[in-house]
Amino acid sequence: MEILRKLPALLLATLLTFGLTSCGHYQLGTQAKLSFSTLYVAPVENTSGLPQTTALVATQLREKLLRDPRIQLVADPAAAQAILEVKLVRHSREITAFRPEPDDTGLARKSDLTLHAELTLRDTRGNQTLIASRPISATRQVFSTAGTAGAPSDQSAAAYQTLPLLADSLATRIASAVLDTW
Repeated sequence: MEILRKLPALLLATLLTFGLTSCGHYQLGTQAKLSFSTLYVAPVENTSGLPQTTALVATQLREKLLRDPRIQLVADPAAAQAILEVKLVRHSREITAFRPEPDDTGLARKSDLTLHAELTLRDTRGNQTLIASRPISATRQVFSTAGTAGAPSDQSAAAYQTLPLLADSLATRIASAVLDTW
């Protein structure tokens, strides 16, 4: 009888002991070592036909890279152990849904906007290319309203509002390609 009264406290103490010791060696983030510790991000080149994406991608990319404690961004390529070059090469739009009205001439209600880029990562110490012209793309969906008789559809505005999200997705993929251990 005495054991049955102490059993819940004993089980609780055992669970706490195992629970606390199992988390004792957990470390947040990755412990993988990179071959460089300083990185220069060259100005983003843009031949995609979307000039406003240059600043968006560059800003988002730098923010993503700044969050990783394994590297330090530098403002001078001579001070960097590695140089990252990003070129926005093209964008595409694929219509995925139309307005369902019978008099419709094919006005899109939903489309996929894709931004394609190439990235190159060079190690300046050995003048070695770590990543050469790797294609990376990101896609976001654009939704637009049908418009009314006096007002046109808002496709352009919807696409413009999606650009920061598209730039964020592309920057995340680029940062992942650069920082993941390969």
